[in-house]
Amino acid sequence: MNLALFDLDHTLIPMDSDFEWGQFTVRLGWRDEASFGQANQVFYEQYKAGTLDIAEYIRFATAAIREQGMEKSIAAHARYMSDVVQKCIKPQARELVRKHQAAGDEVVIVTATNEFVTRPIADAFGVSQLIAIELARDAQGAPTGEIQGVPSFREGKVARVEQWLAQRGASWGSVARSTFYSDSINDLPLLEKVTHPVATNPDDRLRAVAEARGWPLLNLFP
Repeated sequence: MNLALFDLDHTLIPMDSDFEWGQFTVRLGWRDEASFGQANQVFYEQYKAGTLDIAEYIRFATAAIREQGMEKSIAAHARYMSDVVQKCIKPQARELVRKHQAAGDEVVIVTATNEFVTRPIADAFGVSQLIAIELARDAQGAPTGEIQGVPSFREGKVARVEQWLAQRGASWGSVARSTFYSDSINDLPLLEKVTHPVATNPDDRLRAVAEARGWPLLNLFP
């Protein structure tokens, strides 16, 4: 097995899909613009700094869909995909994914953004395998605001990939070549685990690490 793992936000797409989904719910009138925008920005800065409390953030990020209900939220996300996400997917990002698929690699998107936001985006890239933060749900299938299982965040990405491999009767030892593309210093644990880390559109901290270690640098976006 050869693995091609991709972070999503600022790696395959030149934006943070969760942050922009939040802003989209503001435009829908689901959130107060001033208070939500301020809190959303604070969480985003914490993420970039590597200090984010992921459980606290998920409760915040899923509040709108929990209040509006799944039927209404799914319809709104379809509009978000057409109005925002599809316009941000670049040909060079699609081509990179397709190159790995054509080579027969197992392509997996591994993201710290939740499954509600990211499943349609993975589908837009033609990627069936998605490791995202799973949302705990009540008896009716509605998100509760809590995280189900290990969050795919920082060291949790390594754990979730290992779970994914184990479900297929595999392990790191049975992977001939593993590549991981990411922009974020938060993903250093998984970048250090694979055989071929690629710092992709890297933030300043990851760029410094990549340059010091001789990792490839890839800029998909200007």
